[in-house]
Amino acid sequence: MRRMRILLSNDDGYQAPGIQALATALRAFADVEIVAPEHNNSAKSNALTLNAPLYVHRADEHVRYVNGTPADCVHIALTGLLPYRPDLVVSGINNGANMGDDTIYSGTVGAAMEGYLFGIPGIAFSLTEKGWAHLDDAVALAAQLVRSLQPAVQAHAQAVARGGDGGHAEPWLLNVNIPALPRAQIRGFKVARLGRRHAAEPVITQVNPRGETMYWIGAAGPAKDDAEGTDFHATRQGYVAITPLQIDLTDHARLAYWAQTAAALRAGAGDEARA
Repeated sequence: MRRMRILLSNDDGYQAPGIQALATALRAFADVEIVAPEHNNSAKSNALTLNAPLYVHRADEHVRYVNGTPADCVHIALTGLLPYRPDLVVSGINNGANMGDDTIYSGTVGAAMEGYLFGIPGIAFSLTEKGWAHLDDAVALAAQLVRSLQPAVQAHAQAVARGGDGGHAEPWLLNVNIPALPRAQIRGFKVARLGRRHAAEPVITQVNPRGETMYWIGAAGPAKDDAEGTDFHATRQGYVAITPLQIDLTDHARLAYWAQTAAALRAGAGDEARA
């Protein structure tokens, strides 16, 4: 069986310690190609650059960087840059947590999700604290998880090559948060749902030397729903939190209500027209 082929990206930039360390660990058992932003692109979510040119530069034999967003990097890689289809898209390791509402804003998640949108399994890895404390331990855990998923990844690739094979051809997307702890203190892996955060802190205003007001987005709010079963709770208890994600944002629980509301609006519009 051939080695797994991984496209690796991030939102901290191609020179960040997280992506460099993770690439080294993954190359022990997989072929890894880095296509990542030139500079930090945190909180870019799934943004694509549509109104400006993008340039790809080579930093090393298997390392390229782009003057764009994390999603740009993966999009370019999958639609023309790479001469092959990767088996897996990995993003990270991010310098800081991506739990709860963070996933909506996260460029780390956005990169993995871009691969998922192209039908390729994706994993986003984040370290729960900024500063890269215990990065080597986090990298070892991330590599352990990826290696354990290799049979599932290759089964998916084979199913796609055959033109689909039931559920095996469906991609999956995982958001993984690793506590910034020594590996000996990690209690294991736990599947968890997303928690929720309170609203962000107020915007910070400053005045520049020209007398113009500047605005800085406030810090993320503290955890609001961090009950047992959430990613917040799992990481606080010393577990690596694994959260399966999906793209469908439909509010299925309220579809019937809004269908009734829309039907009433149509009926009302008809009454007005007859009047």
